[in-house]
Amino acid sequence: MAEAYIVEAVRTAGGRRKGALAAWHPADLGAEVLNALVDRSGIDPAAIEDVIMGCVSQVGQQSFLLARNAIFASRLPQSVPGTMVDRQCGSSQQAVHFAAQAVMSGTQDLVIAAGVESMTRVPMMSPTTLGLDAGLGSPWSDRVLDRFGVREFSQFDGAEAMAVKYGLTRTDLDDFALLSHRLAAKATREGAFEPEIVPLDVVDAEGRSGRHDTDQGIRYDASIEAMASVKTLREGGFTTAANASQIADGAAAVMIASANAVKEHGLRPLARVHQLHVHAGDPVMMLEEPIPGTRRALEKAGMKLSDIDLYEVNEAFASVPLAWLKALDADPAKLNVHGGAIALGHPLGASGAKLMTTLVNALHRHGKRYGLQTMCEAGGGANVTIIERV
Repeated sequence: MAEAYIVEAVRTAGGRRKGALAAWHPADLGAEVLNALVDRSGIDPAAIEDVIMGCVSQVGQQSFLLARNAIFASRLPQSVPGTMVDRQCGSSQQAVHFAAQAVMSGTQDLVIAAGVESMTRVPMMSPTTLGLDAGLGSPWSDRVLDRFGVREFSQFDGAEAMAVKYGLTRTDLDDFALLSHRLAAKATREGAFEPEIVPLDVVDAEGRSGRHDTDQGIRYDASIEAMASVKTLREGGFTTAANASQIADGAAAVMIASANAVKEHGLRPLARVHQLHVHAGDPVMMLEEPIPGTRRALEKAGMKLSDIDLYEVNEAFASVPLAWLKALDADPAKLNVHGGAIALGHPLGASGAKLMTTLVNALHRHGKRYGLQTMCEAGGGANVTIIERV
C-alpha cells in the first residue's frame, strides 16, 4: 500500500462567537486556509486532485457544497473538485482519513483535507432547529428513540454520564479546564502556534482594522476560583461553560501527498499517516468512544499507548479527556500539550483538521516521533489517527 504524507497543515486562530472572525463568510474562511497551503507548499494549485471539507451545520452560508464555494473564493482553479463530510465533531478528521485513504489506495496523489465552521453565522444545531421550525420534523424517528429509550440524544447528558462513570468530580473538571488555559497561554507566549496559524485581516465592532493571529478564547488570568464560580449546566451536575469547549469560528486544512507527489513537486513531508480508525458505540453516552477506539487503533497498528509521544484528545468537555486518561492509564504530560478546545475553541467541523495541524506542529517543536489524535462525535462515534513525524 502506498504511503500518505502530510506535507502542509494550517489553521486560522480561533475566533470567539461574534468575535474577531464574525465578519468572515465561512466560504472565505475556507478559502484562506486553502490559499495558505498553496503558498506554503509552492504547489501548482491545478495539481490538487480533490478538496474534502468537514462541516457540521451545513445550512445557510455553509450549505450548497461549501467545499466548492471555498474553492471558488480561493486562488485554486475551478477545475479542482470539492466535497463535504459530516461526521459531526470529527468531520474534518474524517476528511483527513478520506484524503489519506485516497492517496494510500493509489487513486490520487495530492488531496486537501479541510474543515470550516462559523458558529457565529451558523449557530450550532441550526439544521435541526430550522427543520423543526419549518415543520420538517426531527432527525430521529420514533423507532430510533424507542430503541434507546430516550426522547433525545444530548451531548450534555453524555458529558455528565462520563463524569459519573469514571468517578470525576467538579473539581477535577475545573482543574483540567484551568490547565488547558495555562498551557494554551504558555504556548501562545512562546510562539508555539505561529508556524500553524494563517493571519487574517479583520475589522472590529468599532470599525477598526486589525490582524487576527492569536486564539481569542484563551483566558490568561484564569483562576480556579473563577472556574468554581460558574454555575453548572444542570442542577447538581458537573459540567459548566468554563469546563467545556468554547463556541468558536475557524478553519483548518491539511495537504496530503503520495511519495510520487512529494518527489514530483519537491514537497517536504512533515508526517506520515501511520494508522486510521473509526469507532462507534453507545449514542446515549455518546462521548465515550475515543477510549475503545484508541485501544483498537493501537491494536491494529501493533503499538502500545506508551509508544505514543503526544496525544490530542478533543476537549469537547473536560470529562472526555479525563475519562480517556483514566481508562487507558495514559500519561497526562503527553496530553494536549499546547492546550485544547476549552481554551482554544471548538469550531465543530474544523476541529479535526485543526487538532491535526497542532499535533504535527507539536511533534516537530518537541522533537517527538508518534502522535495520536482522537475526538468524540455525536451519534456515539470517534475517529483515531496515528501519525509519525518525518
